[in-house]
Amino acid sequence: MSSHPPIGQQPTGQDNSLVRNAPGVPSIRNVNWGGLKTLYVKEVRRFFKVQLQTIWAPAITTLLYLVIFTVALGGRGEVHLGGSMVAFADFVAPGLIVMGMLNNAFANASFSLLVGKIQGTIVDYLMPPLSTAELLAALTGGAVTRAFLVGFAVWLAMIFWPGVHVLPAHPIAVLWFGLLGSVFLALIGVLTSIWAEKFDHAAAVTNFVVAPLTLLSGTFYSVDRLSPVFQAISHANPFFYIISGFRYGFLGIADSPVALGSAVVFALDIALAALCYTLLRRGWRLKN
Repeated sequence: MSSHPPIGQQPTGQDNSLVRNAPGVPSIRNVNWGGLKTLYVKEVRRFFKVQLQTIWAPAITTLLYLVIFTVALGGRGEVHLGGSMVAFADFVAPGLIVMGMLNNAFANASFSLLVGKIQGTIVDYLMPPLSTAELLAALTGGAVTRAFLVGFAVWLAMIFWPGVHVLPAHPIAVLWFGLLGSVFLALIGVLTSIWAEKFDHAAAVTNFVVAPLTLLSGTFYSVDRLSPVFQAISHANPFFYIISGFRYGFLGIADSPVALGSAVVFALDIALAALCYTLLRRGWRLKN
């Protein structure tokens, strides 16, 4: 005769480690912190194993933008910003930092689920005892971590670059808009990863959506000098508010209301998170 209790009944005994829940009763009733941490660490280790490509190469590329533009202007250019004249190098440096953060947050998040679908390992994301919110949080957290590492590397190099002043005037604003922007692009990356069936699809979003919106967001120019039509177009671009708010954190002045920009990007983050959560929960394009 078997010494095991009937199915659906919990074993008795003084050792609590032997107690098991009945079938259908969840063992993890709240947040699976262990599983969430494991997936987050996996995402971070994945890009850290090739950090020369995922962190240092983007940082060097961003610095090259700064070198090219400052050398081209001979260090004499100035930009009209918020009623003041700012040295072009000081104006463009914060924009380049956050642009590198945004691009890498998207690149990291758009890779995870997509490569799982292509290689047939998507089950590794769907089968563990993780809720939809925990899965989304881990994927987004890994992308945001990569974004901040790239941004920190670029900022650290710019500190020692002659003629560039990148000491934050409002550090909280730098961190806040860096976080809002990184989460925004991470969620767009997750959404792309859910939708895409091959790398060409993700590349199309990068080339025709992310790159144009980033470059046309006031990174290299002030929208104050644009015609009213193009100013209206710029103000409809969420990347503009991210870069303007991030620049405000360094310079103390901005070409758009900082509170408005924060509210707009925060609302978009919530909307994108809800959309990604819904699609992940339904298994759209993930469960065949």
